[in-house]
Amino acid sequence: MAAQIVALATGEAVPTEEELTPEQKFRKEFARSGGLKGGKARAAKLSAAKRKSIAKKAAAARWKDKGHSAAAK
Repeated sequence: MAAQIVALATGEAVPTEEELTPEQKFRKEFARSGGLKGGKARAAKLSAAKRKSIAKKAAAARWKDKGHSAAAK
């Protein structure tokens, strides 16, 4: 989506799904299939403590600009 926004802003054309070559379509699907597997594989490897640590860090980042901190509690 970011590429589309930049292309619109600069006046460049972005190929639509119909304009992609068969090789480009294959590469796109291949990359997507790997991306769909990656998160699940990573989560399966993490320990409960590490997942909790990552979740706390993410929550603190989300609340950072909201005027109060999850770490302060």
